[in-house]
Amino acid sequence: MLGELKRDRVAERRAATRREILDAAWAIAREQGLAAITLRDVANRVGMQAPSLYSHFDSKNAIYDAMFGQAWSDYRAVTVAATERLPRQPRRALKLMARLFFDFAVGDLPRFQLMNQRTIPGFVPSEDAYAPAVDVLDRFGREMRGFGVSRSSDLDLCVAIIGGLIDAQHANDPGGDRWSRLLDRAMDMFADSVGLPATNAGRKK
Repeated sequence: MLGELKRDRVAERRAATRREILDAAWAIAREQGLAAITLRDVANRVGMQAPSLYSHFDSKNAIYDAMFGQAWSDYRAVTVAATERLPRQPRRALKLMARLFFDFAVGDLPRFQLMNQRTIPGFVPSEDAYAPAVDVLDRFGREMRGFGVSRSSDLDLCVAIIGGLIDAQHANDPGGDRWSRLLDRAMDMFADSVGLPATNAGRKK
C-alpha cells in the first residue's frame, strides 16, 4: 500500500537475535551467577558458534552492558506506569515508590546485583546503558521535591535505607519477607526525619 513503511527485516532479525542472546545470558546468571557468564556458554545456548556472537557483542562486558541497560529500562517502565497513579498523600506515595523498587530488586538477585552492586570486576556501564538509571533517579527526585524533600542528602538517605533492606533480605532471608515487612516502618521513620506530613496534605504544585 502507498504510504506504508517498509519493514527492515534484517534489523528485526538482528534485534531478535540480540534479545535471544540476552535471555540466554540472564538464564546463566540466574542459574550460576553473573560471573559465570562466558561468551562460549551464551553462544551454545542460542545455537551459535562463539565467533558469530562477536557480530552482536564484541566482549563479555558488552553483554553485561546490554543487560544493565535492559534491567534499568524494565524498571523505568514500571516506575513510569506507577507515577501516573501515585497517591496524593506523600507518605503513601513514598511507600509505594519504595515498595516498587524493593519488590523489583528482591525478585531477581542477579539483576539487582548488576543494577546496584559492583560484582563484576572491570565492568562500568556505558553512558547509554546508564541513562535509564539516571532517568529513574531523576523521576524519584522530582516526586520527592513535589513533597518538599529537596536536599540531595535526604534523597541519598532514602535510597540507602531501601537498598540496605534489599541487601538484608537477599542475604538473610531469600524468598522470605523478614526485611520486606520492615519497609513501611522504615519509610515512616524517614518521613518523620524530613517532615513529610502524615495527613492527606497532598504534594506541592
